[in-house]
Amino acid sequence: MEPAERPAQSGEYDEGMQALLQHVWGDGFLSPGGADEVARLLEDVDLRGRRVLDVGCGLGAVDVLLVTRHGAAQVMGIDLDAGLIAKARARVAAAGLAQRIQARVVLPGPLDCADQSVDVVFSKDSMVQIPDKAALFAECHRVLKPGGWLIASDWLRGGTGAYSAQMQEYFRLEGLTYNMASPEETRVALAAAGFSDIKLRDRSTWYQELARREHAALSGEWRETLIARIGEARTAHFIANWRQLVTVLERGELLPTHLLARRGR
Repeated sequence: MEPAERPAQSGEYDEGMQALLQHVWGDGFLSPGGADEVARLLEDVDLRGRRVLDVGCGLGAVDVLLVTRHGAAQVMGIDLDAGLIAKARARVAAAGLAQRIQARVVLPGPLDCADQSVDVVFSKDSMVQIPDKAALFAECHRVLKPGGWLIASDWLRGGTGAYSAQMQEYFRLEGLTYNMASPEETRVALAAAGFSDIKLRDRSTWYQELARREHAALSGEWRETLIARIGEARTAHFIANWRQLVTVLERGELLPTHLLARRGR
């Protein structure tokens, strides 16, 4: 695994980026596919009656879904970004779910949970911002009850060694922290942490097709609406960002992947 392109930090999702991502993926969603991709991620595990820790909960829309659509009994969402957590708490309160969903600001480091205290650790496209995958997976294993599941989507990388110029340009345009491992490195790290029943599902084909459609919409039907919301310069930046996203997806350098792993009994 290579070190981070730059240190992990909070506050990366400014108001303009939040507006853009929600326009593309739906109200409250900051990662691809919205509610449909959450359902796809959860199709192998039944959350009904279970206690879930959501690592990188963002605006809280996913946590509301985990309870209302997928039957989780309790959800604790954690995030580094206090601004996102404030909005997540407001969303939860508006949904009348404050007794079942908590949203907490945390610092980088160990997960804010007791040993063997949750049934599922869930994460939607936020683990990429955590540099030490071995430590992260060990923490996930620690907080899970025996037989519990780690369910996550993450951004993995194709190949090893130095990143290409195309990938470096994607990092520059994206402006977010990326700490990426290959699928094999991820599998090895999960096993070393004590997980079994490890499955990695490559979602590249799905996201290549989706990202192409999104880029076309950003450049066409959505453009004027976005200019009115976030300005012409910021809109042009995101169009260029999506064009570069399509490039690195097509080159196989960026691999959106579902991770499923179980703590033994």
